[in-house]
Order: sequence, then C-alpha cells, then structure tokens
Amino acid sequence: MKLRFDLSAALMALALASSPALADGPVRQTPAEAQAAHAADRAEILAMAGNFKVRFDMQETTPWTSDYTPIPAKTSGGHEVVRVIEDTPNRIVLQHLLVAEHDGKSHVIKHWRQDWEYQPERVLVYAGSGKWVWEDVPQRMRAGRWSQTVYQVDDSPRYAGWGQFETQAGIRRWRSNWTWRPLARRDAIRNPVYDRYYAINRHQPTPTGWVHWQDNTKMAMKDGKPVPIVQESVLNTYTRFDGYDVKAADDYWAKTSAYWAAVRAAWGRVADAKGGIAIPEEAQTGTVISGRLLAIADELASGTLAQDKAVAEATGLIDSRTVAIAPQDRKVAVAQR
Repeated sequence: MKLRFDLSAALMALALASSPALADGPVRQTPAEAQAAHAADRAEILAMAGNFKVRFDMQETTPWTSDYTPIPAKTSGGHEVVRVIEDTPNRIVLQHLLVAEHDGKSHVIKHWRQDWEYQPERVLVYAGSGKWVWEDVPQRMRAGRWSQTVYQVDDSPRYAGWGQFETQAGIRRWRSNWTWRPLARRDAIRNPVYDRYYAINRHQPTPTGWVHWQDNTKMAMKDGKPVPIVQESVLNTYTRFDGYDVKAADDYWAKTSAYWAAVRAAWGRVADAKGGIAIPEEAQTGTVISGRLLAIADELASGTLAQDKAVAEATGLIDSRTVAIAPQDRKVAVAQR
C-alpha cells in the first residue's frame, strides 16, 4: 500500500508540474526574458504568412446530452495565401485568401483575418445573437501575452481571445483563454440545436508550416443559460506549397487592399462609437451585408466600380446596418460564463 501511495503521489506531482494550467497565472519575466520572448512570439506569428495547401478536419466527438447523435466527420481542403498586411512591434495583422480553380480559371475568395496585439487592454468578444462587445483583459494577465482577434470574410468580427506562447512537450504554441464564437457557416446552414461555440484555440508551428487547432464545445441556450450539446475537434493544417496560382491572390489584393483597409477602419470606428458591434446575421453569409461587401470588392477588382464609390457604399452599409449596444448589454459575454 505504501508503494502504491508513493507512486500515486509521484504521478500527481508530475502531472501538476507539467500542467499547462500553470501558465494561466500572471507571466513573470525579467526585462531581458520579456524582450527575448517578445521577439520569439513575433517570429512565430509572422511565420504563419506564406503560401499553403490547407486541410480542414472537423469532427464532432463526445455528445453531452443523451438525445444527441454527432454528425459525420468532415474533411475538406484548398489553397490559401496568407499575407502580412500590418506589422509593428506590438501588432501584426494576417490576411487569408483562398484560391480555387474552376473551369480552368482561378477564383480568389477573401477568407478570414487574424489580428495579433501584444499586451492588450481589451478584446472584442462574441456576446450572442449578432453582437460583439468590448471586454477588458485583466490587468495582471496582460504582461507577456498576445490577443488574437479573428474576423469574418467581410472584416466583421468573429471571436477574440488572449493567451501566451508556451512550450509543452518540446513544442512551442499559443493557447487562448476560453472564447465564445458564433456558428461557422458549415453548422449555421443546418439549423442545428446548438447556436454558439465555447472554445480554446491553439496555433503552433510544424516542420512544414503550422496548425490551427480548435477545441469547440457546441452550446445551446436553454432557460437563459448555455448548455453543452457536443464536443468538436477542428484541426486546420497549413503545409507550405507553391503549386497553384498564387499570383491570382496577390493581384486581387493589390486591386482591393485599399478598399478593405477602409472597410476595416469603418468596422473599427463603429465598434468604438457604438460600444461594440451589433448587426443582423444570416446562415449563408454571416452578417447581412457580407455578400454585398464582397461583391463590391469583386466589382472594384474587375474595374466596373470606382474606388471612391466602393468605399462610400461599403462604409454606408456598415454605418446603417449596425446599431449601438446599450450600456446594460455590454457585459453579456461575461454573464454567459
């Protein structure tokens, strides 16, 4: 019995010593350590830029209610260009562009965007029902950490989290806090019983690129409280690859980048002025103006719409379809937890 007790105690001590939960407290670093870590973090983020073959692997795993049957696993893939569109010491912005081939022609689809900010004071988080609100990052948790805010194809927000780069099992990765997210299109179009995700997000380099891993708890609101329905694992693998029409993506971005910069600025201005962003959403497109914002970019790229008219229409749509968030509703995301 004594041997069994000692072995159990040793295993528990080992588990605690290696637990990532130890990374959940304030980051304690000397100035030299903080400078070195900051440089290493920046290098990891910038290394996510490039040309890639991407595999999307999604699988519902564990049902949390007895009357739910997980849907079949789904895999897909494609080619994706990731470009650095902003790079300052404490802020990096990466734009993703999908390149698809159809009838012998390349088609560029503006995909998601990720903004990284060092030692952030606040993040724009999902609060349910087409609403995103500002949430303060606890002051004691800012030092040494980065936030990642993910934006949808029309540059409206999707989700945001904050966390630190850490090394576990010899692998350096960034791990977020728990974050709320709206349904992805793949789920929204099915009208499922769940209506949001509660998730942890990880980004980590690989010898051939990087992976984006999401641990999603799919949730439903019942009697005003979130209830878990099923667990989902999503692993997006980015492998460096140049064997497709990369130039099509760069050409598209050259023609539309100024327009999308104006769109980003408009969303940011609205978020600051209206206490966040509130806008109706629909399953097929995300926000109700997403389809038109993307079509404007296509018209601009094809030369059928002038830059000033494109920006004026887009900013007008953002201003007119968003509404101010009442002060009493600006803490919804915290209450959901």
